[in-house]
Amino acid sequence: MRIKAIRLRRVEHELDPPFCAAWDPVPRRRFEATIVLVETDEGLIGIGSGDTMDGFEAYEHLFVGRDPLDVEHHARVLETIAFHAGRYWPLEAALWDLLGKARGKPVARLLEGAADRLPLYASTGAIRSPEERAELALRLREEGFRALKIRVEPEGLEEGIASVAAIRDAIGDAMEIMVDLNQGWRMPGDVRDPLPYEAVRRFADEIGAYGVHWLEEPLAGEDVAGLARLRRESDIPVAGGEMARTPALLDAYLEADALDVYQPDAVLAVGLTRAGQLGRRVLSRGLAFTPHTWTNGIGLLANLHLSAGIGGGPYLEFPYDPPGWTPERRDFMLAEPIGPDANGCLAVPTAPGLGIKLDG
Repeated sequence: MRIKAIRLRRVEHELDPPFCAAWDPVPRRRFEATIVLVETDEGLIGIGSGDTMDGFEAYEHLFVGRDPLDVEHHARVLETIAFHAGRYWPLEAALWDLLGKARGKPVARLLEGAADRLPLYASTGAIRSPEERAELALRLREEGFRALKIRVEPEGLEEGIASVAAIRDAIGDAMEIMVDLNQGWRMPGDVRDPLPYEAVRRFADEIGAYGVHWLEEPLAGEDVAGLARLRRESDIPVAGGEMARTPALLDAYLEADALDVYQPDAVLAVGLTRAGQLGRRVLSRGLAFTPHTWTNGIGLLANLHLSAGIGGGPYLEFPYDPPGWTPERRDFMLAEPIGPDANGCLAVPTAPGLGIKLDG
């Protein structure tokens, strides 16, 4: 079997009302997605998505004509491209989808996973007052979620502390709370200095008093020493690595004991193959592995299979912030949106591959 062609299908969906997230202050009125379709000469098609794939056409020749099931080779090629150009890991997700279809197994089973479902945490991003965040937490708990994550702007640490306090007061011990400072990566053009260490340390101590499950991306992603210091000096677990460009950075975190929770995204960071290898090393040390999933339903499925396949947890990120960000908006390219069961868990698809069903 050989790769016959790689097609990119770009689709978009109007957002009315628009969605405004903490990391992107301009309200988004349109959601775009690029679907990667890997076609073989035997008629199998692998599907992936999660990033724009802009400029990939210049590198298509490095894959066409090759064995699509040699995923390790393709991962190495994608790493060389990432050094010079973009992160084209949605292609690797499509190859894993194709591999599962060729072998008649879900990707999670190819990774030797036994979990058939994973508990979710509701990952929110919209800018809200402490009172509004508390109200949302109560609604999410009624929907079955056992944990939620809020994003705090670096310029709004005091309001962030007040938000954590309000949520904890509203829900008691009924839910875990995660807090994300979003300092591990930047949107294009964001040249603000990261928060100084001492400010982050004070913030960590303040929210730690409310039993926060983890503090995510509290410092710049390349500040390995700072993350390790925060982990030593603070009682709050430290999470990060969602947008790491290379496995070497993730290995540096491990070597320095810099993180409690590792979060590389299968379609945005280092790919499913490398994230899985890293995850096994993380879990062997008694640390947590739960990938970032904030792309679309296809990216969510790739990370679901990854986490279930290697035994990650304790929760999987579920991007959800109604009414602005819902499964229907996020998964518009799918035949049906991906959602949790009444207990706040997400089932691992049993169909071969990633279990993707496109809308049309």
